[in-house]
Amino acid sequence: MLSVGVSSHCKPSEYQLLELPRPEITDPKDVIIQVHAASVNPVDLKKAEGVFKIALKDSFPYKIGYDAAGTVVEIGTDVARFKVGDAVYVRLPESHRERCISLKPSSLSFEQAASIPLAATTAFQALRKYPGDLSGKTVLVPAACNMVVGGTGLFACQLAKNVFHAGKVITTVSTSKVPKVHELLGEGTVDEIIDYKRVDPKSVIEHGSVNFLFDTNGLAMEYLCLMRPGSGCIISISTTPSGTQLQNSAVMRLPHHPTVPLVPRLALDMMDSIRKLRARRYGVSYSYMFLEPSGEDLDILRGYVEEGRLKTVVGTTANMRDIEEVRKACQVVYSNQGGLGKVIIVVDKAGNGDV
Repeated sequence: MLSVGVSSHCKPSEYQLLELPRPEITDPKDVIIQVHAASVNPVDLKKAEGVFKIALKDSFPYKIGYDAAGTVVEIGTDVARFKVGDAVYVRLPESHRERCISLKPSSLSFEQAASIPLAATTAFQALRKYPGDLSGKTVLVPAACNMVVGGTGLFACQLAKNVFHAGKVITTVSTSKVPKVHELLGEGTVDEIIDYKRVDPKSVIEHGSVNFLFDTNGLAMEYLCLMRPGSGCIISISTTPSGTQLQNSAVMRLPHHPTVPLVPRLALDMMDSIRKLRARRYGVSYSYMFLEPSGEDLDILRGYVEEGRLKTVVGTTANMRDIEEVRKACQVVYSNQGGLGKVIIVVDKAGNGDV
């Protein structure tokens, strides 16, 4: 089996094309997927670089491309939802369990489907955390076109307007991307586009008017003044979690049962408590969120895609067998320098291998 991966912590310029053993069914709920396309997410590249090594001892080789779309080639004896030959998409929690998989949206190619799982599921789970009905309310999604956070903003804006029926969706983008917002997300999806290169969003958005902030760029505390006192809610994916959250997250659910060392855990707990306290002073709730891989959520998102309420944006594609091409594509995500849309690694049909 071929895979793009690393044998030690490194940057994209050192990624390798590895020959690995074919996965085997080890649990009755296991599913083996023949991958046709996989998308590159910033968290995968950060983990490959070793950003979590202070708290998490990685095992090698580490593979790139946990958002994938492909065909089911083998199933465990207890798998009921899928059969061999099904076209599926998945955000793998470094396993192949049935509960994390969904049938691929029939209207999408494998490349398009592979761009969805992490980013769209993260946005969906974040919006669901608002304590109440978002209908008619104001939602702020900074950096909707910023691929350094994996495209979550692209999906969050669409879901906020088309699924959660927000009254007003606001986003911030750089000057060059302002004309692209309506083209990528559809007319009427975003109500207010702010060019953060020219103006400070805090000087444009009415203070105390935002009901929900999906913090994709780590500016949650700076934007507290924009939140509506008493009912404002901030969900962040770009600050840092508490130590307890990290320990209980899907990131730590590995076969060797890693634990976050005491000192880093206490430090993370303290920083998280400070943020919560600052938000509370504004009458606002704040919390960090980890993605929880979920086949059920992917089922729901598939429905939104088929109904035309959610669309994806594919950017650069790279053939897995051309490792230099893959390295360049991954560098775009790593450095946040380049075009719009998710970076996709395409598996050569003749390659008969996973990413």
